[in-house]
Amino acid sequence: MTRRTLPCWLAAFNSWLVGSLGQEVHCPGMFTGIVRGLGRVIRCVPGSLVLACPFDLEEGESLAVNGVCLTVREARPGEVAMDLSRETWDRTNLRELRPGGWVNLEPALRAGEELGGHVVLGHVDTVGKIAFLGQEGGDRILEVAFDPKFSRLLADKGSVAVDGISLTPFAVREGGFRCAVVPYTWGHTNLRYRRVGDRVNLEFDILAKYVCSWRER
Repeated sequence: MTRRTLPCWLAAFNSWLVGSLGQEVHCPGMFTGIVRGLGRVIRCVPGSLVLACPFDLEEGESLAVNGVCLTVREARPGEVAMDLSRETWDRTNLRELRPGGWVNLEPALRAGEELGGHVVLGHVDTVGKIAFLGQEGGDRILEVAFDPKFSRLLADKGSVAVDGISLTPFAVREGGFRCAVVPYTWGHTNLRYRRVGDRVNLEFDILAKYVCSWRER
C-alpha cells in the first residue's frame, strides 16, 4: 500500500492522536458509531433540517444524524439547524424524515475520547432496506438488504454503520447481512421505532473501502 493510499484515514486518525496528547479539540467529521442520544425532527425540507437536540453544540460543529455528517448552522438551547446539500438529500434517508420522527445523534469525536465502536466518517455509501427485525433464538436480529455492488466492502464479523450505529455483521451474503442488536443498542437508538421495509443509511468500514480502492487500481 502506498503512502497516498490512505490520506483521509491518516489525517483523521492523526488528528485524534495529536489531540489525545492533551488538547481539547474535536476531530472534524470523525465519529465512532456509538449513538449518544436521540433527536426529534422539527422540520425537514430540501436544503434544511431542524432538530430538537439534547446536546449543547456550537455553530460550525459536526453532528452525525442517522450516520450523516452535518454541520450545525444555528444552535439554540435544545435545538439545532443544519443545511442539507442536494447530494445528501438524494443519497440518504434524511429526505424521508417527518416532524416528530426520531434520529440517531452523535457529536464529533473529541480528542482523548475512547474510540468505542469503529471509525465512522459520516459519508453514507448507500441506503439499504430492513428485511427482518425481530426475535430469533433469544436474540434480537436485524437483517438489511442493499445493492449487491457494495458487497465487496463488507466482511463477516467486520464493521458497518447502520443509521450511524456501529454494528457487527454476520451471515454476510451478496446484497445482505444480519446483525445481533444488544439490549443497550435497542434501548438507546431509533432501531426500536423501525419496521420491516424502512430504509437505513449504510456506511461501510473505511479500511475496507481503501483496500478495495487500492486493489482495483
